[in-house]
Amino acid sequence: METKLLNITTENLQLAAQMLAAGKLVVFPTETVYGLGADAFNEEAVKKVYEAKGRPSDNPMIVHISDRAQLEQLTPQITPVMEALMEAFWPGPLTMVVKKRTGIPDATTGGLNTVGLRMPSDETARELIRLSGCPIAAPSANLSGSPSPTRPEHAAADLEGRVDAILMGGDCQVGIESTVVDVSGSQPMVLRPGIITREALAEVVRSLGMRVEMDPALFINRPRDVSGSDFKPKAPGMKYRHYAPKADMEVISGQADGVRAEINRRKLEREAAGQKVGVILFGEDQYRQAAHDFFANLRQWDDQGVDLILAGALDDADSVGFAVMNRMLKSAGYRVIQV
Repeated sequence: METKLLNITTENLQLAAQMLAAGKLVVFPTETVYGLGADAFNEEAVKKVYEAKGRPSDNPMIVHISDRAQLEQLTPQITPVMEALMEAFWPGPLTMVVKKRTGIPDATTGGLNTVGLRMPSDETARELIRLSGCPIAAPSANLSGSPSPTRPEHAAADLEGRVDAILMGGDCQVGIESTVVDVSGSQPMVLRPGIITREALAEVVRSLGMRVEMDPALFINRPRDVSGSDFKPKAPGMKYRHYAPKADMEVISGQADGVRAEINRRKLEREAAGQKVGVILFGEDQYRQAAHDFFANLRQWDDQGVDLILAGALDDADSVGFAVMNRMLKSAGYRVIQV
């Protein structure tokens, strides 16, 4: 397949929108990561997304909208908690899992009776959705299991030849995927942490007499064992291998001075054995910088052909640090060295 690499112009946005409306696949920038988009109501187009990514078919997609008018196509009811969260955080990096309308293909929702909805703050993304005339189902624009793409060259490296077009925007502002909160039950529950924190969500829903819960699986620092089970994830990243670089990876956890010393020791030891080693180490309190840079750092070290990546753990008592650690632990296959 020939992939068109398109700079962001009015003409190219119109061309990309026409492609989406015609059932083709288009990669586009958002404020979080690059997305691989298809018409959310076109089952055949959505199936092509799974094929392009090598993505399991029960891994639900997030549907991106350009305005609130599109909500009526996707969910039968806008509840007070949805209203409050939309008012506070949309457009922005928040996905709400809500009851879905009949008519949304099972391929889009992983066979669930719910659907994840998001209105991105990136103006290019919203204009593309508006011009296409349809909500866009869009997981991250990478091969399934590899680090999420935060720059157009990341998406091109994984998907050129597998998709119809890539809109070559800039560096994503946030750098990790959206916060996913399930609002289809009695209390909101965070399924995937992100830059919008539990505390921020709780502040908004408190006036409704609600609290915000966290999916207990977020606190299990080992791979989720779903072998032989019928577990159906409500959000991306809850079930399958995610974010993994080509290199081996270890996370070093402990006090800052001890972490630096252990990383240096292990680096010198491996280099003496003839291996190439990359290091990812953020300063204390650099949580948002870590969110912005983490996936790009993984891809940078893979591009340089390192054998091992050593990463310093962040303090997960901070909610953004917790979100980055959610990705870091999965990237490393939960290999953690405590010092």
